Amino acid sequence: MRLVLASASPARLAVLRAAGLDPVVRVSDVDEPAVVAAYGVSDPADVVLLLARAKAEQVASRCEDDALVLGCDSVLELDGEVHGKPADAEQARLRWKAMRGRSGVLHTGHWLVDLATGGGSTGGAVATTVHFADLDDAEIDAYVATGEPLGVAGAFCIDGRGAAYVTGIEGDYHSVVGVSPALLRELAVSLGRSWPDLWRTD
Repeated sequence: MRLVLASASPARLAVLRAAGLDPVVRVSDVDEPAVVAAYGVSDPADVVLLLARAKAEQVASRCEDDALVLGCDSVLELDGEVHGKPADAEQARLRWKAMRGRSGVLHTGHWLVDLATGGGSTGGAVATTVHFADLDDAEIDAYVATGEPLGVAGAFCIDGRGAAYVTGIEGDYHSVVGVSPALLRELAVSLGRSWPDLWRTD
């Protein structure tokens, strides 16, 4: 059985490989703002689930055989607002000035399409509270200058340089990285798939 990851995220790929899977990567080109605007959703859990589904379904339309196609999306909720990837360094800097010394909720949506069942699908989202260190302006500038915050939701990587700036979490660590193997297993089982059948054979 083949798992297809509809994401270019190396962090998601690394988590799935560490969990014993060997997904094939096929990146979607979903216009995320357009999808969100078209459906008029604003709740963070709804946003990530909608985008995860759009990505999975787009990639699934280009796949054959009995593949399971996984789409994911993450946003950070802070002060009731939804934050995806920062548009540029200045936005990342402003985000960190708002986040430092505080806590936000990282929402990660998952959508799984089972092509063996004629496109049967299901999804779910994980919400994890993230506590951020109180960085000074110089450290924020240094972190943003590395470029790491620019390509990720919430402008931080818990599995990179940003690990030093996360003082704790309440919830699923892997969902903060970008994909939850625990939720993925639940989704696969709900579609009648066996989790051990997804393990790679070394």
